[in-house]
Amino acid sequence: MIVVGAGIAGVACAMELVRAGVDVQIRERGRVAGGRLASRRFDGRPADTGAAYLTVDDPDFAEVVRGWRAAGLVREWTDTFVAYGPDGRREVTGPTRWAAPRGLRSLVEELARDLPVSVDRLVMAVQPGPTVDGARCAAVALCMPGPQAALLLDPELAAATRAALQQRWAPTLSAVLRFPSRRWPDFRGAFVNDHPLLALVCDDGDRRGDGAPVLVAHTTPEFAARHLAQPTAAGPAVEEAVRDLLGLPEPAELVHVHRWTYARPTAGGDGTYHLDDDGVGLAGDAFGRPRVQSAWRSGRDLGRALAERVLAVRG
Repeated sequence: MIVVGAGIAGVACAMELVRAGVDVQIRERGRVAGGRLASRRFDGRPADTGAAYLTVDDPDFAEVVRGWRAAGLVREWTDTFVAYGPDGRREVTGPTRWAAPRGLRSLVEELARDLPVSVDRLVMAVQPGPTVDGARCAAVALCMPGPQAALLLDPELAAATRAALQQRWAPTLSAVLRFPSRRWPDFRGAFVNDHPLLALVCDDGDRRGDGAPVLVAHTTPEFAARHLAQPTAAGPAVEEAVRDLLGLPEPAELVHVHRWTYARPTAGGDGTYHLDDDGVGLAGDAFGRPRVQSAWRSGRDLGRALAERVLAVRG
C-alpha cells in the first residue's frame, strides 16, 4: 500500500493501515513531513507559515490532541481574536484555538515518528492496477489537494480523476515579519475583513509563547493569485499593509514569504474521503470544513476503509 503525501491526512491514513497490519509506504515530495501544517526555523526559532492554529470538536481528534498536550507539543492558545473591518476593530470570540510551541509541523512529525516515510520522493504517475511509477500495489491513497492529485492520475482512472477535479482551492501568501519590538495593540490573531490584501494576521510570539516580535500575515486569495509567480516580490506590500493596519511606525524585516497555491479548499467532495473500485483513494480537508481536524479525520477514515478492503481480499 502506498500513501502519497505526508501531511496530517496522509499520516493519519498510514497510521490506520499500520494498526491493521497492512504494509504501507509514505512518499513525500518535500524535504520534511507536515504538508500545510508547515513551520520553518529562522535563526533557530520556528514560525508557522501554513495553518495558523487548530480547533477541536471531534471526540476522536480530541484524544489525539490530548496526546500531543501530554507530550508538551500543543497548548490552548486563545478563544478571542479581533476583527478589523470598515467599522473599525472589535473582539470576536469563538472556539479554543490550539497552538504548537515548536511549530505545527512538530505535531505531524510526532504522529509519523514510527511510520515509513520517504521524503524527497516525487511520485510521477498513478496508473490502473493501481500502479505507482510502474510498481503495482494493493491500493494507493493520494493525500493532497485535488488539483495536484489530478496531475498524477492516468485518465483511465476516471472516478478518481473526477473526484480530484471537482475540488476547488484558493491560494494565499504567508509572510513572516520580524519587528524591532512589540509595539502593536494587544491581540492574538486578527481577521481582516474587506481588505484588498490582508485576510489574517497572527501574533506569532504570542502563539508560540516566547513573546518574540514576530507577526505572520496571510493574504487574500485575490492578491495571492496575482503574485504566485514571484511571491517574494509581493512581500514589501504585505509588510506595508500590516504596519498600516496596526499603526506601526517602524519597518519590519521581511523574513520569508511562502506561496500556497492550494491553501484552502472552497469546494470538495461528499463524505469524508473518496475510494473507488480501482483502488485509488483521495483524502484531505477538501472533504469537510477547511480545518486540520477535517484533514486528520479524512485520512483516518480512508485508512480504515483501505485496511478493510485489503484484509477482505486476504480472506
